[in-house]
Amino acid sequence: MTPEQVYLFHEGTWFHSYQCMGAHLAAEEGEEGVRFTVWAPNARQVGLAGDWNGWDGSQDPLYRMPDSGIWSRFFPGMETGTFYKYQITGPFGETFLKADPYAFHAEVRPATASVVTDLSGYSWNDAAWRRKNKSPYAKPVNIYEMHFGTWRQKEDGSFFTYRELADQLIPYLQEMSYTHVEFMPLAEHPYDLSWGYQGTGFYALTSRYGTPHDFMYLVDQLHQAGIGVLLDWVPAHFAKDAHGLRQFDGAPLYEYEDPQKAEKPGWGTLSFDYAKPEVISFLISNALFWMDMYHIDGLRVDAVTSMIRLDFEKREGQYSLNEHGGLENLEAISFLQELNKAVFRYYPNALMMAEESSAWAGVTAPVHEGGLGFNYKWNMGWMNDTLSYIEQEFDQRPTHHNLLTFPICYAYSENFTLPLSHDEVVHGKKSLLNKMPGSYEQKFSGLRILLGYQITQPGKNLLFMGGEFGQFIEWKDQEQLDWLLLDYESHRKQLAYTAALNRMYVDEKALWEQDHRWEGFEWLSADDHEQSVVSYMRMGTKPGDTLIIVINFQPKAYDQYRIGLPRAGQYVEILNSDHADYGGSGLLNDCEMKAEKKTWHGQTHSLEIKLPPLGMVVLKKKPPRSRKSQDRSDASLKAAAAREKTEQKTKRSKRGKQD
Repeated sequence: MTPEQVYLFHEGTWFHSYQCMGAHLAAEEGEEGVRFTVWAPNARQVGLAGDWNGWDGSQDPLYRMPDSGIWSRFFPGMETGTFYKYQITGPFGETFLKADPYAFHAEVRPATASVVTDLSGYSWNDAAWRRKNKSPYAKPVNIYEMHFGTWRQKEDGSFFTYRELADQLIPYLQEMSYTHVEFMPLAEHPYDLSWGYQGTGFYALTSRYGTPHDFMYLVDQLHQAGIGVLLDWVPAHFAKDAHGLRQFDGAPLYEYEDPQKAEKPGWGTLSFDYAKPEVISFLISNALFWMDMYHIDGLRVDAVTSMIRLDFEKREGQYSLNEHGGLENLEAISFLQELNKAVFRYYPNALMMAEESSAWAGVTAPVHEGGLGFNYKWNMGWMNDTLSYIEQEFDQRPTHHNLLTFPICYAYSENFTLPLSHDEVVHGKKSLLNKMPGSYEQKFSGLRILLGYQITQPGKNLLFMGGEFGQFIEWKDQEQLDWLLLDYESHRKQLAYTAALNRMYVDEKALWEQDHRWEGFEWLSADDHEQSVVSYMRMGTKPGDTLIIVINFQPKAYDQYRIGLPRAGQYVEILNSDHADYGGSGLLNDCEMKAEKKTWHGQTHSLEIKLPPLGMVVLKKKPPRSRKSQDRSDASLKAAAAREKTEQKTKRSKRGKQD
């Protein structure tokens, strides 16, 4: 490490600290080996422990760099694949072993040693993807959220590797027309059922599913297939396991010294100390590390509310106010702002999505305007209101109609992603399909309109695995999805519907081109609560792209449901969730429909449609034939007539010769 790097590390602005910290293959004074570097300012001594010295690090001490709290040493002859830990003697003389905070790989759990790993050497082939990766705002973003270990498993219940799963996952995502896949946390974690949200190795890709190069291969192949890759990232807290970051050098280091700020009692974890510049260097470097080394396209930042609120899930007496007497964690706010500034400096088109569950203002506002600086926020209000509504019995829906209409009031206050995530289908909450009231058939109809409502509302979209084909039992988090359900017609048709819905989303600019402008949405009718029907328009920048969406949340059909239209012309149905191919009853508008000059819903024109029970209808104005098209058509007709006339003359001539 150079003096400048040491200075930046302690200033909290060394955003590529992983390039020196940890274990790195090196050649020094003509010898090849590994240099180890670790921050442990409270330690009396730090040594390297492994099989070669019987895990006694006192035999192989590291050297303290003057006035830095950093320990380092080059070990000649050491190679990739070496298992190691740091043996640390704390400030009170106690000795213990710790995994490397900057290790790039680790032993497969339950073992906990770090592994010397070389991340170089993979030949990437995704340059075309990275060149064309533009700003996401006016682009389709439809995310498939998945837990790597339980999407699919081998017959014996073991995991597929990153490389092995590529051949199954990529064709599936392409067939389903998802634009992005989001992996739940893949940083190393000791406990499977934490799903990766309680980590110990923030730079170590979990070894459960293979090697770093295996994961690089998966990301590379996804990019070549035109699919973006997002990663769940957890800078809010870390696990207390003995080999991890907790009291790393015998005293609070990565966590707050104040136990009220350090403890997250609801989760049994520790919060990072965002007041320490070295922790800021560690975390921001980690965010960039996933983008630099694994070509990740963006991060979903978990549990932001727990970071920025001192009283998050704490009772009176478990928290203290900040220096201004408020509940805001000022240094956490500053960290998030610096994080986003750094990410967008290096990756201007990255997706940085905050899972922020309160009404905190300015999550996606620029830092220079006082915002947190994310470019997207999960819309937890929309999710809660929508799921609360669809779980209502049919006779209760009219009195809860506002749950459908209220979210649009704040839909443009932030840049939102509409999530139907893993958190909503686990721990007794039921699967999306099983949340629906009514009969077996009505449950599927309800799921179809829920997904249709989501994808036609303003904002980007996210769906957790299994929802696309109607997983009936909630996520079991240890076993693979119930793919056997696709042996049954209802689930196969649900999958076909989701694929058709996703294709419509990608194809129709009106559903994403003006996601973050009021000009992209207009109610036709928000107040038909008695019939539980909502109708609205989604608009692109061109009038001809406008879509008319009508959704009936009651199991009653209407043969003549009138809707307002903005313009005259012929309208066609481009999607109907009640199509028999999708498991519906087949009540379709399968002919062109001419708008009448009759005012309705505040529009100059209208028409009557067939509105199926628990169904969604999407209409689009048929484009008029252009003058050139008409001229070409007329020319084609004239040419055809001329050919027919010539053929008739030829036939008559042949008959004359035969006579």
